[in-house]
Order: sequence, then C-alpha cells, then structure tokens
Amino acid sequence: MTPTPHDTPHDPLPRIPLVWGPADYESVSAQISEITEKPQPYWWWPAFLISAALLCGGILAATYLISTGIGVWGSNVPVAWAFDITNFVFWIGIGHAGTLISAILFLFRQKWRTSINRFSEAMTIFAVICAGIYPGIHVGRFWYAWFMFPLPNANHIFQNFRSALLWDLFAVSTYFTISLIFWYVGLIPDLATLRDRAKSRTRQVIFGFLALGWRGSTRHWRHYEVAYLMFAGLSTPLVLSVHSVVSFDFATSLIPGWHTTIFPPYFVAGAIFGGFAMVLQCMIPARAVYKLENVVTIKHIDVMCKFILATGTIVGYAYCMELFIAWFSGNPYEWQTFKNRAFDGDYTWAYWVMMTCNLIIPQVFWFKWCRQTPWFVLIVVTFVNVGMWYERFVIIVQSLHHDFLPGSWGQFHPTWVDWLQMIGDFGLFFTFTLLFIRLLPMVAVAEVKGVLPMANPHYHYVPDGQYLKGENGEYPTADHALAAAMGPPSRPLTEVRSHPEPVPALVRTPGSDGTLWGAVAEFANGEQLLDAAKKTVAAGYGRVDAWTPFYVHGMKEAIGRTRSRLPLFTLAGGLTGLASAVTLVFYLMAYYYPTIVGGKEYRSWEAFVPVMFEMTILFAGLFTLFSLIGLCGLPKFFHPLDSHPTFNRSTQAGFFLSIEARDPKFSADETRAFLESIGGKHVAVVEA
Repeated sequence: MTPTPHDTPHDPLPRIPLVWGPADYESVSAQISEITEKPQPYWWWPAFLISAALLCGGILAATYLISTGIGVWGSNVPVAWAFDITNFVFWIGIGHAGTLISAILFLFRQKWRTSINRFSEAMTIFAVICAGIYPGIHVGRFWYAWFMFPLPNANHIFQNFRSALLWDLFAVSTYFTISLIFWYVGLIPDLATLRDRAKSRTRQVIFGFLALGWRGSTRHWRHYEVAYLMFAGLSTPLVLSVHSVVSFDFATSLIPGWHTTIFPPYFVAGAIFGGFAMVLQCMIPARAVYKLENVVTIKHIDVMCKFILATGTIVGYAYCMELFIAWFSGNPYEWQTFKNRAFDGDYTWAYWVMMTCNLIIPQVFWFKWCRQTPWFVLIVVTFVNVGMWYERFVIIVQSLHHDFLPGSWGQFHPTWVDWLQMIGDFGLFFTFTLLFIRLLPMVAVAEVKGVLPMANPHYHYVPDGQYLKGENGEYPTADHALAAAMGPPSRPLTEVRSHPEPVPALVRTPGSDGTLWGAVAEFANGEQLLDAAKKTVAAGYGRVDAWTPFYVHGMKEAIGRTRSRLPLFTLAGGLTGLASAVTLVFYLMAYYYPTIVGGKEYRSWEAFVPVMFEMTILFAGLFTLFSLIGLCGLPKFFHPLDSHPTFNRSTQAGFFLSIEARDPKFSADETRAFLESIGGKHVAVVEA
C-alpha cells in the first residue's frame, strides 16, 4: 500500500472522502446546477404526467367528498377514522427524516448529511402538505376549518386548549413553518449560485429575487452559520414533539389498543424509520438517473440503512411490548384487542404484513452487501413504506372495529373515494418532488463544497489514486472502487483561473457619479484568502471583507468581525412566543370562556404545555429569520462589486478580498498595489 498523509499506524486504509471526483469547486456547482439548467431526461415528462394524473384523481375525490359529504367514504361507526387519519399520520411520519438529517445530525457534526439534507428537507415540506389536506376535508365541511384556530366560532365558543386535537394543529403548523424556513435558509447560497450561472434574464431575475442579494461575504456567512445553528437547535425538539403530539390523539383516549404511554416514543421511532425509507426510495433513483454517484455515495446509503435498521428494531420492540403489556395487564379489553390483531381477527392479515415489512425484512441490513447494493436497498425500503402505512391502518382501524361491546363491532370497507384520495396524495407528493428536482438544486451545493477534501486547510493532494487499494491490491469497498473509477479526490487550486479579457484597473459602475467603493482582488483558494486577510489587517486596513462560496473557518476572526448578535433575537422571539401562548390559553380558558375538562380547575397549566412549547419555537424561528435578513443587510439586489468581471464567481468557486474606500488607509493606487503584492489577481478599484 502506498503511504499517504492520510495514513496512521492504526488505520490500514485511508479515510474515504464524503464526495469524490470533482476537480474543483466549480465542477460541483456545474454538476448539480446543470440538472436545473439543462433539459430533463426523457423519462421526466412521462413521470410528471403520471404523477399529475394521480394528483388530479385526488382533487376529483376531494371535490366529490366536499360536494356530497363524508358518507362517500367507507368510514362509519364504529370505524369513524380510517383512511383519512391513516394517511394523515403516515405523511406526518414521512416528514420526520428531513428535519432529523438537517437538524440533529448537524448538531452532532455529521458531515455525511450534506449530500442528502436538501432532498430530505424538501420531502418534509411535501409530506406535511400531503398530511395537511386531511384535517380540513375529513370533517366534511372544510369551510369551517377556521374553527381549528383560536378564534370564536359561530356560537362564540373558543377551542379547548386541553384537547390533543388542538395540540395537533399547533404542532403540525409549527413543524411545517419551521421546516419551510429551515429549507429556504439553506437554499439561499445555492439560489445565488443559480443566479450567477443564469444565462437568461428571466432566470437571473427569479433567482436574484429569491436569493435576496446573497453574495457570500463574511458578514453574511457569520450570521448565516449562527442562524443555521439556531434553526437546528429549534428543529430538534420539533422532531420529538410533533409525532409525540400526534400520538396523543390516540394515547389520551380510552379505546383499547390506543390508551398506552408507549405511543409517543413508538411513534417518533416509527416516523424516523419510515422517513428514512422514503428518502432512500426517492434518492436512489434520482442518484442513478442524474449520475450523482460521486456526491451521494455508497457511504450515504449505508449509513441511512443503519438508521433504518436501528429504528426498525426499536419499532419491532414496541410491537412486542404492546403484546406483552396487553397480556400482563390482565385487562380483558386490551388482551382481546391484541388477540384480534395478531391471531383471530378480521384484519390479522394486515397485522402480519406490518410485522413482516417493519420488523423482519429490515433485519437484512445487518449484512454489508444488503446495505451497499442500491437496487436491493430500494426493494427493502419499498417494503418498509408499505409496512408503515399498514402500521397506521392496524392502529386505527383494528382498534376501532372491535371496542368494548360486541354489539357495536363492525368492519371497515374502503370505497373508491378512499382509494382515489390516497392515490392522489401520492400523486401530489411525487409531482412536488419532480418539480423540485427540475427547478431547484436537489443537493446543497455550498455545504458539499465545505466537505470536499480540498476545503480542509490540512488537506494534502496525493496524485496517485492507487493509494486507495488495500494490501492485496483489491478495492475493499464499493466506495473505493467508485473513487478509483473517478480518479483522485479533489485537488486544491493553486492559481486563479484567468479571464478572457484583462480586468481594468478601474471598474466603472453604471450610473455611478465616480465615487469609489473600494478595491477587490481574487485568490485561488480559502487558505490563500485567509492568509491574505491576515496580512491586510496587519497592514492597518480596517474595512476589510471576504467573499467566498462557502464558510471559511477562521475568516471572521482574521478580518476582525465580532460574534453575531443573532442568538439574542432568537431568545427574544422565544420569550415573545411563550408570553403570547401563556396569555392566549389562560385568558381564553381561565377567564373569557372558563372550561372544566376532566375535573381539572380552570388554571391547571399542564395541558397548556404543548401549545406554549409550539408557540415558543414558532416565534423564535420567525425572529431568527427576520434578524438574519436584517443583520446581513438583505435584500440587496445590486452591489458595486457586481460590476467586476469575475466577481460572479464568488458564489461558485471564487475567493475575493475587498477593502472599502471608507477605510482611512485606503488609496486607490497604493491599495491596489498592496493587494497585488500579497498574491491577489484580477485586482481592480470599483466605483460605488
């Protein structure tokens, strides 16, 4: 084995980079951005038309339901909840993987998430939209959906804030809002990349508006990184809370099979289990058809399969504990319900489909080949998604069709409206997914650049790709073989790419009165830029800024920027949300419309905690977003540096250092000469 700087005496093989193949940062931008810029593959339109047709079927079913009444569904006493709530809980669960990958793994500094977090975040948004359809239409008269909000209804009666159904509204709406903001904030640097790569005026205007004038200055990045951390911290408890609150819809009732304290952790584990399966279900085909094997590697699939194995085992444990507790409790109603589920009921077949798909089949992921063979993984996760839908069906329908009295037992028979509505929801999900792939970067470009080997200041390029081979000359894993096929890992740039025409010493800005804005120079990579920034500050310049395609660690300190104040705004938002929630629930439930529920006095606060928690997170997220925009000085759709011929590369692969004319030490000729002396290229003085 050829020795390399990566090797250690205790590690016979080098650490495998997370992303392989791109020769430079610009190649990463091009590979991912071109998916949205070039015509889609031949299969895209047939797939889109099929999904849109299924969506139209769902719209037809919803229209027929609303115009006729919910009697067109198979739901009836005793099975008053069936496909509607089954699909609602299923889609809420699917949306968990996105926030887990984006937030929790970010807090744990799991860098492998960078290639898949954008795709999974988008899936979260689409899945919650699919779920959000049902709370409105399953009551039949959707024009009364405003009854769910804390407003007086036609009888001047306010909602019961001690009800798990109202907690659901706050939990799901907060989860959707924070997930949408988190997704958009992560998109901003990549939207700027699409803006600067755009060839048509229409794309420049659209992406320029959506990017809010982002240009990747250190002023932007220092607030952005803190805001992203704040959103990760806010989203993490939401992963645990939203499906816990959904489980309260069942666990707080007295129905046998529902009334159990195991539901919150059981539902959360199941949601992560199904969410990861759906991410792989969509990502594996996209990875293959768009040739993203070097960005979404076998390692990513392998780690996600391990998550599925772990959470699937937890879910299987919960299944077994439900049976044990029902037997051990000695409660005849509970034991009858689970005997009916597993052994002698009308829906026993559904129970064993659930057990097979969720507990037995995922155990194949104990074997490396099963985790690292994409087509096999796709088959397994398909079974997982089927099993997770049947889990919700079993919990809801099987528990309701046999309750306390044999005289009220009955079966559920889905109608064509039930089936068409469910199929239409899948059509909605895949229609959104295909449009997302077509219009926006499915991989987080800026984050992937940050985990490239050459982004590490301690990285040393090894030109001989043979070091990847093991001692016997064979490639020990699929990732090694892929890396060998694609060539050596990324190499750091040592010089600035030349421009077709010489960059003038003075760059004139259209409409300028001749006032100077400052001077700017381009450097080859982050390491050179960081060194130049330190030299510039040491030379006495104070109005210094750096412009980079991703966050360069140490740059903020090098140019003398202070710590971001953004967390103070997040704290203020959280306190505002908490105060608003406390005022709302106590004013309405203890003063304006005092209500006794379950024998609790008006001021009993325990049942108000879910609403207070969700509003705290919601306001903190909104304050974080608006403070990020304000502290970054956005939106700013024109900047004098835009006139510089090569500055549009700052969001793709360029590293720029600027000195403003407001600096007391600034002199057009001397500052320009100084930037050239420290290695700057394409140096120019820019008008304001």
